[in-house]
Amino acid sequence: MTRTIRCLLGGMGMAAALACAAAIAPMGDRALAASGFRLEFLGRHNGGGVGAAEIAAYDRRSQRLFVTNATDNALVIIDISDPSAPTEVNSIDLSPYGAGPNSVAVSRGKVAVAVEVAPKTDPGVVVFFDTDGNFRSQVQVGALPDMLTFTPDGTYLLVANEGELNSYNQPDSVDPEGSISIINTSHGRVNQTDVRTASFRKFNGEEAALRAQGIRIFGPNASAAQDLEPEYIAVSSDSRTAWVTLQENNAFAIVDIQRAAVRRLAPLGFKDHSLGRNKLDASDRDNGINIRRWPVRGMYMPDAIAAFEVDGRTYLITANEGDARDYDGFAEEARVKDLKLDRIVDPALKDENKLGRLTVTSVNGDIDGDGDFDQLFAFGGRSFSIWNARGRLIFDSGDQLEQITAAALPNEFNSNNDEDNSFDSRSDNKGPEPEGVTVGKAFGRTFAFVGMERIGGIATFEISDPRAPVFQHYLNTRVFDGDDAVAGDSGPEGLLFIPRGGSPTGEPLVVAIHEISGTTTVYALRRSPGGASAARPH
Repeated sequence: MTRTIRCLLGGMGMAAALACAAAIAPMGDRALAASGFRLEFLGRHNGGGVGAAEIAAYDRRSQRLFVTNATDNALVIIDISDPSAPTEVNSIDLSPYGAGPNSVAVSRGKVAVAVEVAPKTDPGVVVFFDTDGNFRSQVQVGALPDMLTFTPDGTYLLVANEGELNSYNQPDSVDPEGSISIINTSHGRVNQTDVRTASFRKFNGEEAALRAQGIRIFGPNASAAQDLEPEYIAVSSDSRTAWVTLQENNAFAIVDIQRAAVRRLAPLGFKDHSLGRNKLDASDRDNGINIRRWPVRGMYMPDAIAAFEVDGRTYLITANEGDARDYDGFAEEARVKDLKLDRIVDPALKDENKLGRLTVTSVNGDIDGDGDFDQLFAFGGRSFSIWNARGRLIFDSGDQLEQITAAALPNEFNSNNDEDNSFDSRSDNKGPEPEGVTVGKAFGRTFAFVGMERIGGIATFEISDPRAPVFQHYLNTRVFDGDDAVAGDSGPEGLLFIPRGGSPTGEPLVVAIHEISGTTTVYALRRSPGGASAARPH
């Protein structure tokens, strides 16, 4: 099968676009490269299987990684002074503090771990250690603390308290409020008086207005503060502003850090998959790779977010995963074939080899309120996006991630991360499912690295021009033996960039933490010799 992989999807002259597309060539069965730069495998730490590695932070002074292990309720310390041979130094038991870690961050010798408690609807905690793993202090934050990050100046630690509920409309239903904890870490021992909370309570009573703006407030009987669920945080270089993804709500919260206040909410809008640059493979039963236009809107619903600057302006990059609400008492997922469609929608779309199998929301789409669906809204954008500081879309990668993975791994296209080599099994539901993203500067350029949860692997793009990212390299180190995934890396959850100045080898590194395989893998970012390159699995 012949395919054209576009280096970028807009903002580029025709001659440059043709040259870029011509430079791309499949180089082996597990990597795809363009001219410029590539990731090369250095080493791997095997944490022991599913859940044994999810999120990591790096301390440049000790040259150690701190990795959350949800399976063992532990924080694992890994020495990467030799990245080709990551070595476990210690494992800290977190069970005295709660039910399991969700995230970790490091700054100036402080290691902070977000730990949820049981039940998850109760306030969680952040536990502080030094880089040798010695306990320093513990503070209470909001329910289900998820991602946390230090501000660049080390003054504050920000915590996304997701506030996820346990159920809807049940006798024991509890729906805590989402919030962002802002912890002053500028002095020695952190204590409870250092914790402030940026809440969403000021939006209570404005639910109808928020929905009219395009923000998804839809949990049964939930207030805005209960319905808004912070997921991931990016911080400006001056440590004054934070952008928080509200994944299920398809929005950002923009936060004033010093005032500990949510300044505003920014709806992210929808992606039009009927446009030629936004195609998708919508069925797992269409006998192959069929990336094409469909009358569907995608909800970006980003998970990870990162901030970067170009020419003094702040930009945000998101991995548009998509995540549905599925609880006792309420579930929003539906297949198109099971929906009642308005007469303006072609009924033939219900065929399983068309849109019938596609997973969409039952919340959005009944535009005129008459009980049938006038439009279809799918979860996630199957893409990464770049936004300005106010939440305005600058660039979206369209169908590029599906096109790249189709060309690099045609026999594993849209396969799952925790099953056998299930070709095409995720086409009906979020495709490659981009989840993690990180950015970094190297070689006088700015790069983005996008991890794909389902098919796996990392796609590298140069984003020095935020309006015209250029594809560089895709590497997948998931290895199959026959039909079973038996080695390598599966299910990238977190990504981490280490610049040359903090790198143990003096070259830029990327660390990928894999939830399914439980592996922590180190790569080097290097120039591609001769303009085109590929890496083989390890």
